[in-house]
This record gives sequence, C-alpha cells and structure tokens, in this order.
Amino acid sequence: MQNKTVLVVGATGFLGSETCRQLLQAGYNVKGLVRTSSNAEKVQALKDMGVETVTGDLKNRESLTTPLKGVEVIISTASSTLSRQAGDSIESVDLQGQLNAIDAAEQAGVKKFVYVSFNSINQEFPLQTAKRKVEDRLQQSSLDYTILQPTVFMEVWLSPALGFDPNNATATIYGDGKNPISWISLRDVAAFAVSSVHNEKAGKKIFELGGPDQLAPLEVVSLFEKESGRKFTVNHVPVEALKQQKEAATDSLSESFAGLMLGYAEGNRIPMNAVLRIFPVSLTSLKEYAHTMTSAIEEVH
Repeated sequence: MQNKTVLVVGATGFLGSETCRQLLQAGYNVKGLVRTSSNAEKVQALKDMGVETVTGDLKNRESLTTPLKGVEVIISTASSTLSRQAGDSIESVDLQGQLNAIDAAEQAGVKKFVYVSFNSINQEFPLQTAKRKVEDRLQQSSLDYTILQPTVFMEVWLSPALGFDPNNATATIYGDGKNPISWISLRDVAAFAVSSVHNEKAGKKIFELGGPDQLAPLEVVSLFEKESGRKFTVNHVPVEALKQQKEAATDSLSESFAGLMLGYAEGNRIPMNAVLRIFPVSLTSLKEYAHTMTSAIEEVH
C-alpha cells in the first residue's frame, strides 16, 4: 500500500512541502511538481527531504505528461494566491491549471486525485468560482477523488502577513471579531490529504475540514494574550470597508482576498466528529499554536 507513487502539485508551497514530508514519513514514493522558474532553495529542500522533483507547469497541459508517468495518486495543493510568478493568476492556475491537471491525470491513467479546495463562503469572488468549477470537473471525471475543503489556516491568518503579529502584540481583525471560526492547522490539512491516499472511505467524497476549536477572533487574541503575558493592540477592518474593497478591486486576486476576509468576518463553525471517524487525524488546537508562536518570541528576546 505504502509503495504507491504520489505526485504533489504545489510541492514548493507551505502546504505542498508539508504534504511531501508527511507522505515520505508514511512510506510513499513522492514526486514533487516544480517549474524551471521555481525557487532553487525550495526545490533543493524537497530533494534533501527525499522527494523526486519533476518539471512541469499547470499552465502548460503538455508539460504534465512526463511528470505523470508511473503516478498512481495526485495531491494538488497549488494556488496562485500566496506565491505567484509571471503569467500566474487565479484564471490561469487555480482554474485552467487545475483543469489541465485533471485532464492529464485521466489521460495518464492516474487512479486518484486529492484536491485541496476551501469551504463554501457566502460571497461571489473569482477564487471561489475557480475552486467550485474544478470540484465539478473532478466529480464528473473518471478518477477516484477526495475533495478537502478546509476553513481558515491558523498559520496564514494568525500570522504577521495578515496583520496578526504576536511579536509586536498587534492584531488586525476583519469585521467585529465576534463570529466563531473553526481554525485549522496547515499540518492537519496535509495529514487529511495524506490519509486520503489510501482511505477507501474517503473515495468520491467531499469533506469540510476545521480544527478542534471554534473561537471568535477576539477570543483568539485573548488566548494569545494569556500565552504571551502581553496586552495586544487590536485594529478592526469593518465589514463595510471590506465590501467596498471587494467592489473596487481591479483584479481577481484583490477581489478574492476581500471575499476571503468577508468570509472570515462571517465566521464558520465546522463540526468534525463525523469526519474524524473516517480520518485518524489528531487536530492541532489554537492553544498549541499560540504556545508555539509565543515561545518562539520568548526565545528571540
């Protein structure tokens, strides 16, 4: 079972590299799809880990033929949202690129496709439209599939990149911060993806994924304050401002980020009991994450 060859699409990304690490730990043969223009240090890190890197680009359907030889399962974590190169966009990568991967997988005789999407948000925006179209195509394909729809990644949304900065005890909150969110760890999403490879109960199914805690953003701030012993300065971005940002957006990425922030403001509770009966994943708590983040700060200081 563990000798299957799995190709990770998006292997140089945060989620992709963690997925590669866990696949190797589970004993799979792991290929990582990289581009000629991929960051050399990230590619080397994959090789050092034991990943066989293969060259291809989602935007070029023909370039996927050779990398898929001998591959039984694809896990696709690729997105243009956090890291992008020339020619990358939601339309070219998150939509057409993923559709290219499904077409290539069918043609190559790949048995299973694990697709990391995200949970439904009560907004229309290009990234969500792309995700749903890819999900529809996958469901209509000849492939066995598992579609994972995680909620908000704690490592992304509770990080300085999006205004949550424990180092400086400041937090940007989208909306009033009172609506609970089932924050999930990136590592746990990787664990669900890896478990999907051999889990027969996960075949041809869609799973919404959340973490063990359903805390409102303001409650998360309080948790970090307790862990760090420091009072945070909180800045709110009102929902009305996010709506204006979305309407004024001049490109699909800006519109999509505004849509994701509105989703954050709305909150999202995801019950996990039924899912955890199918997947043996031990979920990371926000307290664990806060402890890790604040401990790192203490070490620096």
